[in-house]
Amino acid sequence: MLPVIYSDEFLDHKTGKYHPEKPERLSAIATALKAATFADKIDWRSPTPTSEQSSLMPVLVKAHSPAYIKKLWQIASSGGGPLDGDTPVSPRSYDVALLAVSAWLDGVEAVLKSANPAFVLARPPGHHAESDAGMGFCLFSNAAIAALFALEQPGINRVAILDWDVHHGNGTQAIVETQARIAYCSLHQYPCYPGTGRSTERGFHNNVLNLPVPPGSDIAVYQPLFEKQVVPFLANFQADLLIVSAGYDGNAADPLASINLQPEDYALFTDYCLGITRKILFGLEGGYDFDSLSQSVVETIGHCLI
Repeated sequence: MLPVIYSDEFLDHKTGKYHPEKPERLSAIATALKAATFADKIDWRSPTPTSEQSSLMPVLVKAHSPAYIKKLWQIASSGGGPLDGDTPVSPRSYDVALLAVSAWLDGVEAVLKSANPAFVLARPPGHHAESDAGMGFCLFSNAAIAALFALEQPGINRVAILDWDVHHGNGTQAIVETQARIAYCSLHQYPCYPGTGRSTERGFHNNVLNLPVPPGSDIAVYQPLFEKQVVPFLANFQADLLIVSAGYDGNAADPLASINLQPEDYALFTDYCLGITRKILFGLEGGYDFDSLSQSVVETIGHCLI
């Protein structure tokens, strides 16, 4: 059984009819997973309510400034509004973003308990959210927060984050690059939003590996990068937990970038990760074409169950 942590409350972060990061993304994935051949092997779990998640606020303030957390709460509680030009906040967005963080923390605990993968099917995404600013559809930096939380758990000395979203996780990198016990690796289209993630950025402890790829890249570009750089970097770090910022906007069908991956390519990415460790927490980031997004998640989870 593979835990999938999900709540219908994640649909209550309203972004507007024409915004690409919309609630229907999760609905499409959930529908596809329930129709998958391995549907009976999915353990659907609800996230711990934020009022019962004692670790939530202490770890949240390790990643985000109190001023930013208060600002986000104020925008939501006053009826919503734009955080920036790309990132709308609705009345329930603050609460939903907190619940998403709780789901990621639950995911960490599920993986550490079973020593097997889990998938967090939550929104809003997080890898663009910096310490004092949300941006790029992201409110809280879920993967970075999960990594900081993991380091507080018994027996966890090192955590690695692999970000295969088509956009660079500027927020994740900014939060974790000063942490010697966290490694961050990102493959992303460049040039592309947000314009960060150059290969020369190595972190404060040589703990960052950025692998920018040009528009039009496909699996023939990605596969050697995984084999020659991603896998050695992650394996050499010897992390006790691998967190994957699982964005699926590198698909050829995705409207927000220009990379030519196919859903089955994410099965290969997943296999590379499983070759390093089975202690993997996958958490949803981007992916805006419903069909390729859903099928890519099916490929990821299906290969974890093989």
